[in-house]
Amino acid sequence: SDQLTDGRRFRILTVVDDCTRECLALVADTSLSGARVARELDRLVMERSKPKMVVSDNGSEFTSNATL
Repeated sequence: SDQLTDGRRFRILTVVDDCTRECLALVADTSLSGARVARELDRLVMERSKPKMVVSDNGSEFTSNATL
């Protein structure tokens, strides 16, 4: 992960439509919990539609019960 000038690390959740390559969301924070990721994905489903597939890097925020 990257870090701020004060040394705190931060993470960025990037959601991209694989077909159109459109960036659907960028969420930057000092931590991204599974619940936070689930909320963001729920928001995108409400705005757009349910995706046919979600591909992740299997980070801890994607393997938590909140996103399963």
